[in-house]
Amino acid sequence: MALVQRGRAALIVTALALVVAGCTIGKDEPKGPMPTPPVDLAKFYTQTVEWGGCADFGTKDDRFPPNAECARISVPVDYAAPDGPTAQIAVSRVKATGKRIGSLLMNPGGPGESGLTMSGLGNRTALAERFDRVGFDPRGVGSSTPAIVCETAQEQDAERAEPPKDNSPAGITAAEDENRQYADRCTERTGKDFLARVGTREVVQDLDVMRAALGDAKLTYLGYSYGTKIGSAYAEKFPAHVRALVLDGAIDSSQDPVQESLRQAAGFQKVFDAYVADCVKKDDCPLGTDKTQAVSRFRALVNPLWDKPVPTTDPRGLGYGDALTGVRQALYTNDLWPVLTLGLSELRDGRGDTLLQLADLYDGRRDDGTYSNTTDAFTAIRCVDDPRITDRGLTGRQDTEYRKAAPFLDDGRGTGAAPLDQCTAWPVPNTSEPHRISVAGLPKTVVVSTTADPATPYQAGVDLADQLGAALVTYKGSRHTIALSGGSKCVDQAVIDYFVDLTEPESGLTC
Repeated sequence: MALVQRGRAALIVTALALVVAGCTIGKDEPKGPMPTPPVDLAKFYTQTVEWGGCADFGTKDDRFPPNAECARISVPVDYAAPDGPTAQIAVSRVKATGKRIGSLLMNPGGPGESGLTMSGLGNRTALAERFDRVGFDPRGVGSSTPAIVCETAQEQDAERAEPPKDNSPAGITAAEDENRQYADRCTERTGKDFLARVGTREVVQDLDVMRAALGDAKLTYLGYSYGTKIGSAYAEKFPAHVRALVLDGAIDSSQDPVQESLRQAAGFQKVFDAYVADCVKKDDCPLGTDKTQAVSRFRALVNPLWDKPVPTTDPRGLGYGDALTGVRQALYTNDLWPVLTLGLSELRDGRGDTLLQLADLYDGRRDDGTYSNTTDAFTAIRCVDDPRITDRGLTGRQDTEYRKAAPFLDDGRGTGAAPLDQCTAWPVPNTSEPHRISVAGLPKTVVVSTTADPATPYQAGVDLADQLGAALVTYKGSRHTIALSGGSKCVDQAVIDYFVDLTEPESGLTC
C-alpha cells in the first residue's frame, strides 16, 4: 500500500496563475571564473548548445511558451567511462528580457516528470527579466534519450484494469510474479546498463554539465518534490558550484523508504480530513454532513469497485485502483477539491468519468491513449535510489502501519503480510543510501515547506533545512508545493528576492 512522492507537473493544475508584481531589481551577480572540469569530461562541459525550435520536443499536448527554444545537451551514460555511450538531455529555454544574471534551471520532480514546459514559469516577474529560465527532462525522462521504457500503452491500460491483489498467500505470490515480469520488460526494452545509471547520482552530474554548457559559473536552481532531492544531492557533491537553491516540497534524504511511506500516508490522511471538513459544510457533499462518518462513507463508495467497475464514457470503466489514484491526484492541491467532490458524487450515482480523468492525469495518459514514460521512469529511478526491502516481516508491518496512518486508504483486507516491494526484483543495485546531508562551504539556500502537503510532509522540509543550514519558509495550506504557482505573493516574493538579489528570507517566515 506504500505511496511515494510524485512531481508537481502531473499533480498541480497547469492553469494556476503565475503573476507576481513589484519585484526589486538588483545588481548583476559577478560571474567569476568557470570551475575547471575534470580533464576526461572537458568535452561535455565545454560543448556548444545548439538552440532551435521545440517542435521535436515534448508532445502535442505540451504547452511551450511561444518564445521558447529547445536543445539537447550530451552527457556520458557512465561518468566512469566518458568515452562510452552518451545520453542526450532535453532542455528548453526562454531568454532573459533584461539585464541577465544567468540561467535558472528548474525541475518539477516525480521522479520521472518532464520539466520542459517549466521554462514558462515566472512570467511577468523579475525572474523573466533577469534569468534565462531553463526546464529540463532528466536522463531517461520525457524527450531525453535514450528513454526509460517498460510497458506499452496497451499493457498499462490492461494493468490498470486488473482487480487489485489481496494480501493472501496466493495474492502475494501473484503480485511478486508481476513485479518480476515488469522488471524483465524494463530490462529488455531499456537495457540493463542504462537502467543502472538513471538515478539521482547521475542526474546531479548531468546538472553540473548543463550548468557549464549554459555558460554559468555557478548554479541557480529551483526544484520541486523529487527535484529537491536532485538539488540537495547537487549541493552535497558540488557545494562550491552553487549560487542559489530553492527546494520546495522537500524530501528528507535521511529517511528510509519505510519511514517516507508512513509519513506520506499520514500526510494524505491529514489532507483528506481537511477536504472532508470543507466538503461537509456543503449540502451536496457526497460524504454526508458528519465528518466522523466520512471515512466509512468513502469506503462504502469505493470498496464495491474491487469486484465491479462502474461505467464511464470512455469504454475502460473505473475500477478500484484508478478510483484511489484519482482521489489521491485531487488531494495534491485544494484547487482540485471541487473536482473531487464531483468525482465522488458521480461515483455515488454509478459513474466514474471524473475520477478516471484524474487517474489518467496522474498516470500520464494522453487523450490519444498513449502515455508519457512518467510511471516507468518513476519506478526505474526510485529502484536505483532506494535500498531494497527484503524482510517480509518488515513489509507486513509497514502495510499494517500504513493502514493505521491513512484509514481512508485502508480497504479492510489487511492480513499482516504484504508483497515485497517492486524494487526487490529490480535487475540492478541501488546507487544511493539514506543519509543525513552535511555540506561544508555551501551558500545560504532556501527550503519551502507546506504545513499540509500530502506527498512531502512538512517535517521533511524542516529536517532538510536543518541539514543544509537553509532558510525555511513555511506555507500554511493544503497542497503539494507552492512557490510561483500557488498564488502566495508572500512565498513568491521571498523566492524571487532570493534568486535575484540573494536576499535571505526573514527568519521564521510563515505565509
